[in-house]
Amino acid sequence: MDEATLQRGISERARPNVFGLTPEAVVELLADVGCTLMHARSLVARTVSFHPSRPERQPRHEKVPKRVKEAFYQRLDHRGLEVVETVTDPADAFVKLLLRSPDGALSEAVRIPLETPGHFTVCLSSQVGCAMGCVFCATGRLGLSRNLATWEIVAAFCVVRDSLPSDAASRMTGAVFMGQGEPLHNYDAVIAAARILSDPCGGRIKAENISISTVGLVPEIRRYTAEGHRYRLVVSLTSADNAKRSRLLPVTKKWNLTLLAEAIAEYVRASGERITLAWVLMGGVNDGADEVAALRELLGDIPYKLNLIDVNADEADGLRRSTPAELGAFRDLLRELGRPVVRRYSGGQERHAACGMLASRALASG
Repeated sequence: MDEATLQRGISERARPNVFGLTPEAVVELLADVGCTLMHARSLVARTVSFHPSRPERQPRHEKVPKRVKEAFYQRLDHRGLEVVETVTDPADAFVKLLLRSPDGALSEAVRIPLETPGHFTVCLSSQVGCAMGCVFCATGRLGLSRNLATWEIVAAFCVVRDSLPSDAASRMTGAVFMGQGEPLHNYDAVIAAARILSDPCGGRIKAENISISTVGLVPEIRRYTAEGHRYRLVVSLTSADNAKRSRLLPVTKKWNLTLLAEAIAEYVRASGERITLAWVLMGGVNDGADEVAALRELLGDIPYKLNLIDVNADEADGLRRSTPAELGAFRDLLRELGRPVVRRYSGGQERHAACGMLASRALASG
């Protein structure tokens, strides 16, 4: 590598990436050229809210002085993520994108069709790999390589949004941090990305349509509660038995279910909203009467909604999906708790785009 190329690479890394900046941050960076908040909102919106290659979708903006515009493009890094592969599941139209960062790191995002025609949500990754080691998750078997930066998370959203059909009715209306990685293990970057995604000049998604999932990092849940964020918090519970959960989700050995239940109760009291609990169903493991009794004892009268999700452990030994009979019996028992129970569809299975199957690998050839 010649010296000029090396210096150019260093310069690009030193520049803040526009996908990770709020308009207020842009004003601070470009204050010396007279950048106002209105200028910054216009420039950020043109980059993040509306893809430059689709000018017909961009609204009219206040004129930005040439010196401000030049500084915006010269001082800030505008590189996004490279799409390595895009695969569509023929069964349900879930679309998975394999993305490469400038340093070569691979991550994935999934475009999920909603029941409302033309509306989609995006499943975002927060890390390259994951350190949590949940036994039913392919990402956990990768181990953790590094955190994704705020700009990489927002850029992934933009790439998925810009893969939508070109008709004007197609809209990205939601985002879920349920891809690769443990979102609260990369807390600052994830919260910053959620702010940008919910900004009118950013992703333009309502805060209540952004979900942040966690396997149960208790200190971060308490921080999240104290900061009063409006995004939906989802806790991946999966078992209410501490010994069993410790085997399935090793994080339980550090923060046991008693501590997690206390953090959940604090969140519910502070937010005034019921918590959403995700339950990955594994036949003969966590779909019996013992779990219902343990759940009743663990959470008592705490309001919650339970999302049941089929395990997608095609490579994990000893795990299988609950049979229809097992699922029916389990749901009947859960109804006695008096809490909403939802069977959540986990799509994209044929193309390894479903919950627990993201492993940063190309699939077009196999």
